Amino acid sequence: MIRNLKYLITGLLFGIVLVKSEVISWFRIQEMFRLQSFHMYGIIGSAIVVGTISVLIIKRFQLKTLGGEAIIIPTKKFHWGNVYGGLIFGFGWAITGACPGPLFAQIGSGFIITMVTLLSAIAGTWVYGLLREKLPH
Repeated sequence: MIRNLKYLITGLLFGIVLVKSEVISWFRIQEMFRLQSFHMYGIIGSAIVVGTISVLIIKRFQLKTLGGEAIIIPTKKFHWGNVYGGLIFGFGWAITGACPGPLFAQIGSGFIITMVTLLSAIAGTWVYGLLREKLPH
């Protein structure tokens, strides 16, 4: 139990950052999808830049995990399913005002209605698991 305390603390800090940066704000998300504000695009763009630099550093210096294992970043082929999935994800994000990361921060901030979005996300994942073999991959 005590080993998992670091994950709880990290999650709490991440939630605080999401709340303070207004990433969980339904109004900020709607502004983004209506192209009325740069706020969310700036945050997402910053995350892309940091992620890109991090991957380049990992590859350049052949960094290892804390356990000493090599970090392998496999190359991925383009697949139209990613485009369709991204569109479905974006529509869901625009309609609900939430994506999976901030869901728990929204619930923790008192937006209990977000439980509907969380349960819908879980149901969607479950349905995908049922249909996975029948879907083109």
